[in-house]
Amino acid sequence: MILRKLIFGLAFNTCFFLFLIIGIQNSATKNKVNLLIDKTVDLPISFIVGASFLSGSILGSLIAIHSDN
Repeated sequence: MILRKLIFGLAFNTCFFLFLIIGIQNSATKNKVNLLIDKTVDLPISFIVGASFLSGSILGSLIAIHSDN
């Protein structure tokens, strides 16, 4: 049961990542992310939004798997 949820989460987030890579191909608007230590290089805004959504999806699936135990 846990292995099935883990494989589903991995496949689902991999598909999100592939759509993110395909989607940022035509992105011309770029911005820097202000981290606590320093700023990043210019990144496409679609990558920033997509990466935050993807990391939230990964963490949410890991929390859901962990809470089932």
